[in-house]
Amino acid sequence: MKEETKQAIIEAAIFVFNEDLSAPMEKVAERADMTRRTLHRYFGERRELLSSCLQEMQKVCSIAMANALEISDNPKEQLENLLYAAIDCGVKYSFLHKIQQLHGYQHLQNETDNARYDQTFGKVRMVLQNLHKKTDGVSFITVEWMTVLFFGVLTASIEALNHKKMNISEIKSSAWYSFKMGINL
Repeated sequence: MKEETKQAIIEAAIFVFNEDLSAPMEKVAERADMTRRTLHRYFGERRELLSSCLQEMQKVCSIAMANALEISDNPKEQLENLLYAAIDCGVKYSFLHKIQQLHGYQHLQNETDNARYDQTFGKVRMVLQNLHKKTDGVSFITVEWMTVLFFGVLTASIEALNHKKMNISEIKSSAWYSFKMGINL
């Protein structure tokens, strides 16, 4: 029961902090359907909760991305699977990426959280590089541009998920179509 409660707090915090990183702990407690006092039994301070959120998001996204790569050896199929896996990570990916992009957030390779982020999402860049080498059709588009476009399509997909106007299969097929057309694949 204690682990379930702790996980519920982390999930609530990911949702709340993704919307507003400066949101008070009361909002997290409210989202987790508990009192702030109960929340503080599990997490003494905000920094500890945020650290647990980062670890959870890294774990979930890393597993999803690794599993997506194992499905196929074909770079085009790997890329499609990576996009779907990142969409499935949803708000966890969105929040993780948002934290990495914050002004003033030092992105140092030797820091564990940053290295883990680079390892997880570096897989996308690796597949894009492989695809770029193997496909003449995208030779005029740089890997850097494809990477930015990939994450832009992913961000749009997560926004569509949050608005609940499209179902997940429509979002995934629209995202893949948009991305592959954007790089002339």
